[in-house]
Amino acid sequence: MESLQRDSFNDIVKFALIAFIIVVPIRIFIAQPFIVRGASMDPTFQNGQYLIVDQLSYRFEAPKRGDVIIMRYPKDPSVFFIKRIIGLPGETVEIQGKQVVIQQGVGKSPITLDESFIDPSRIRDEYASYTVGPDEYFVMGDNRKESSDSRSWGLLPRKDIMGKTFLRLFPLSAIALSPGHVSFPQ
Repeated sequence: MESLQRDSFNDIVKFALIAFIIVVPIRIFIAQPFIVRGASMDPTFQNGQYLIVDQLSYRFEAPKRGDVIIMRYPKDPSVFFIKRIIGLPGETVEIQGKQVVIQQGVGKSPITLDESFIDPSRIRDEYASYTVGPDEYFVMGDNRKESSDSRSWGLLPRKDIMGKTFLRLFPLSAIALSPGHVSFPQ
């Protein structure tokens, strides 16, 4: 009987060790959970929604305009935000009233972003211009009136991007793969 209990205990320890060896690297390097806090991305993402963040893709490709990302707040890296990438390195982002225009450089036509997925009542008239440096991104929330983003605290360093939204798991009625994905011109 004692031998059986010892074997059972050893099996449990082995199982826990194997699970730890598998789960920890996945959690650190590939994917991790994130719970939306606040209203900055309403209605695309709502407070309390449970997401899985893809941390692997950006090791092989650059973030794209329109991607919804989880990022470290540059002024306090212990705080995480969810935002949408608007401006890419080397571009100038111009906010003209309720429209966002991207100047990609000399000889290239400006892009006016189609943000028809955003409720116009969540956007205020603003006029500003931001030049995005190398290894920086301009990010904004979809609920522009409630979002603390690049308009208030500046450009986002590439190193502060944790990953992009991969899966929305909760609430069950809103399960989605690549939630919040929007195709903008690059």
